[in-house]
Amino acid sequence: MPSSEVQEQTSVLNVGEVAPDFELPAIVAGVKERFRLSERRGKQNLLLAFYPSNWEECSARQMRSYQAEREKLVAHDIEVVGICVDSIMNTTVWERHIGPFDFIFCSDFWPHGEVSAKYGVFQRTPPTAGICNRALFVVDKGGQIAFRKVYATDDTPRIEEVVEALQHLRL
Repeated sequence: MPSSEVQEQTSVLNVGEVAPDFELPAIVAGVKERFRLSERRGKQNLLLAFYPSNWEECSARQMRSYQAEREKLVAHDIEVVGICVDSIMNTTVWERHIGPFDFIFCSDFWPHGEVSAKYGVFQRTPPTAGICNRALFVVDKGGQIAFRKVYATDDTPRIEEVVEALQHLRL
Protein backbone atom coordinates (compact mmCIF):
# COMPACT_ATOMS: atom_id res chain seq x y z
CA MET A 1 0.00 0.00 0.00
CA PRO A 2 1.50 3.39 -0.94
CA SER A 3 2.39 5.75 1.88
CA SER A 4 -0.28 8.26 0.85
CA GLU A 5 -2.96 5.59 1.33
CA VAL A 6 -1.62 4.81 4.79
CA GLN A 7 -1.79 8.49 5.71
CA GLU A 8 -5.40 8.79 4.54
CA GLN A 9 -6.51 5.88 6.74
CA THR A 10 -5.18 7.37 9.96
CA SER A 11 -5.52 10.58 11.90
CA VAL A 12 -1.82 11.36 11.98
CA LEU A 13 -0.60 14.38 13.90
CA ASN A 14 0.59 17.26 11.74
CA VAL A 15 3.72 19.38 11.65
CA GLY A 16 3.39 22.24 14.14
CA GLU A 17 1.21 20.32 16.59
CA VAL A 18 2.43 19.65 20.12
CA ALA A 19 3.66 16.08 20.42
CA PRO A 20 1.56 14.15 22.96
CA ASP A 21 3.53 13.32 26.08
CA PHE A 22 4.00 9.67 27.00
CA GLU A 23 5.89 7.43 29.35
CA LEU A 24 6.93 3.92 28.30
CA PRO A 25 9.26 1.15 29.42
CA ALA A 26 12.48 1.44 27.45
CA ILE A 27 15.82 -0.16 26.76
CA VAL A 28 18.61 2.41 27.02
CA ALA A 29 22.13 1.09 26.40
CA GLY A 30 20.89 -2.41 27.23
CA VAL A 31 19.31 -1.37 30.55
CA LYS A 32 15.57 -1.31 31.23
CA GLU A 33 14.38 2.19 32.22
CA ARG A 34 11.34 4.44 31.82
CA PHE A 35 11.29 6.97 28.99
CA ARG A 36 9.16 10.11 29.32
CA LEU A 37 8.95 12.46 26.36
CA SER A 38 8.43 15.59 28.46
CA GLU A 39 11.72 15.00 30.29
CA ARG A 40 13.54 15.59 26.98
CA ARG A 41 11.86 18.91 26.18
CA GLY A 42 14.32 21.76 26.01
CA LYS A 43 17.23 19.30 25.87
CA GLN A 44 17.28 17.64 22.46
CA ASN A 45 15.31 16.92 19.31
CA LEU A 46 13.87 13.42 18.99
CA LEU A 47 13.19 11.16 16.04
CA LEU A 48 10.28 8.96 17.13
CA ALA A 49 10.57 5.94 14.85
CA PHE A 50 7.40 3.84 15.12
CA TYR A 51 7.80 0.40 13.58
CA PRO A 52 5.30 -2.49 13.28
CA SER A 53 7.12 -5.23 15.16
CA ASN A 54 10.38 -6.76 16.22
CA TRP A 55 11.81 -9.77 14.39
CA GLU A 56 10.96 -8.53 10.91
CA GLU A 57 13.74 -7.78 8.47
CA CYS A 58 12.42 -4.36 7.45
CA SER A 59 12.46 -3.15 11.08
CA ALA A 60 15.95 -4.56 11.64
CA ARG A 61 17.20 -2.81 8.47
CA GLN A 62 15.62 0.46 9.60
CA MET A 63 17.17 0.39 13.08
CA ARG A 64 20.58 -0.70 11.80
CA SER A 65 20.57 2.22 9.36
CA TYR A 66 19.96 4.66 12.23
CA GLN A 67 22.91 3.17 14.11
CA ALA A 68 25.14 3.25 11.01
CA GLU A 69 24.22 6.89 10.33
CA ARG A 70 24.12 7.98 13.96
CA GLU A 71 26.76 10.69 13.44
CA LYS A 72 24.55 12.45 10.88
CA LEU A 73 21.62 12.42 13.30
CA VAL A 74 23.73 13.58 16.24
CA ALA A 75 25.03 16.43 14.07
CA HIS A 76 21.42 17.66 13.94
CA ASP A 77 21.04 17.15 17.72
CA ILE A 78 18.63 14.27 17.10
CA GLU A 79 18.19 11.26 19.37
CA VAL A 80 16.41 8.22 17.93
CA VAL A 81 13.60 6.61 19.93
CA GLY A 82 12.34 3.37 18.39
CA ILE A 83 8.74 2.51 19.38
CA CYS A 84 6.74 -0.65 18.71
CA VAL A 85 3.86 -2.49 20.34
CA ASP A 86 5.85 -5.62 21.24
CA SER A 87 6.58 -6.30 24.92
CA ILE A 88 9.66 -4.84 26.59
CA MET A 89 11.01 -8.38 27.10
CA ASN A 90 10.63 -9.16 23.40
CA THR A 91 12.21 -5.83 22.49
CA THR A 92 15.14 -6.45 24.84
CA VAL A 93 15.94 -9.82 23.27
CA TRP A 94 15.52 -8.45 19.74
CA GLU A 95 17.73 -5.42 20.43
CA ARG A 96 20.47 -7.68 21.80
CA HIS A 97 20.13 -10.01 18.82
CA ILE A 98 20.43 -7.34 16.09
CA GLY A 99 22.37 -4.63 18.01
CA PRO A 100 24.06 -3.18 19.90
CA PHE A 101 22.47 0.24 19.51
CA ASP A 102 23.27 3.64 20.97
CA PHE A 103 19.69 4.84 21.04
CA ILE A 104 16.44 4.14 22.88
CA PHE A 105 13.84 1.43 22.24
CA CYS A 106 10.39 1.82 23.82
CA SER A 107 7.62 -0.73 24.26
CA ASP A 108 4.05 0.46 23.59
CA PHE A 109 2.73 -2.91 24.71
CA TRP A 110 0.47 -1.94 27.61
CA PRO A 111 -2.03 -0.45 27.35
CA HIS A 112 -1.56 -1.97 23.92
CA GLY A 113 -0.77 0.68 21.32
CA GLU A 114 -1.88 3.63 23.45
CA VAL A 115 1.01 5.89 22.40
CA SER A 116 0.80 4.76 18.77
CA ALA A 117 -2.90 5.68 18.84
CA LYS A 118 -2.12 9.15 20.25
CA TYR A 119 0.14 9.72 17.25
CA GLY A 120 -2.46 8.31 14.84
CA VAL A 121 -0.44 5.33 13.69
CA PHE A 122 -2.08 2.39 15.55
CA GLN A 123 -3.87 -0.08 13.27
CA ARG A 124 -7.35 -1.13 14.44
CA THR A 125 -8.63 -2.96 11.36
CA PRO A 126 -7.60 -6.32 9.87
CA PRO A 127 -5.34 -7.56 8.46
CA THR A 128 -2.89 -5.34 10.38
CA ALA A 129 -4.94 -4.75 13.54
CA GLY A 130 -2.84 -4.51 16.68
CA ILE A 131 0.37 -3.14 15.16
CA CYS A 132 1.48 0.40 14.41
CA ASN A 133 2.34 1.86 11.05
CA ARG A 134 5.94 2.50 10.21
CA ALA A 135 6.12 6.24 10.85
CA LEU A 136 8.62 8.94 11.72
CA PHE A 137 8.01 12.05 13.82
CA VAL A 138 10.70 14.60 14.59
CA VAL A 139 9.85 16.34 17.85
CA ASP A 140 11.81 19.56 18.34
CA LYS A 141 13.22 20.78 21.64
CA GLY A 142 10.07 22.81 22.22
CA GLY A 143 7.89 19.69 21.99
CA GLN A 144 6.37 20.39 18.57
CA ILE A 145 6.27 18.05 15.63
CA ALA A 146 8.74 19.40 13.09
CA PHE A 147 8.53 16.53 10.55
CA ARG A 148 6.33 13.52 10.06
CA LYS A 149 5.90 10.80 7.51
CA VAL A 150 3.98 7.53 7.47
CA TYR A 151 5.29 4.63 5.40
CA ALA A 152 3.85 1.38 4.12
CA THR A 153 4.55 -1.49 6.52
CA ASP A 154 7.23 -3.03 4.28
CA ASP A 155 8.79 0.29 3.21
CA THR A 156 12.11 1.01 4.93
CA PRO A 157 12.57 4.74 5.57
CA ARG A 158 15.74 5.90 3.88
CA ILE A 159 18.09 7.67 6.28
CA GLU A 160 19.01 10.11 3.51
CA GLU A 161 15.39 11.25 3.32
CA VAL A 162 15.32 11.89 7.06
CA VAL A 163 18.66 13.74 7.06
CA GLU A 164 17.57 15.85 4.07
CA ALA A 165 14.34 16.80 5.83
CA LEU A 166 16.26 17.67 9.00
CA GLN A 167 18.63 19.93 7.07
CA HIS A 168 15.65 22.04 5.97
CA LEU A 169 14.26 22.38 9.49
CA ARG A 170 15.37 25.00 11.93
CA LEU A 171 15.73 22.84 14.99
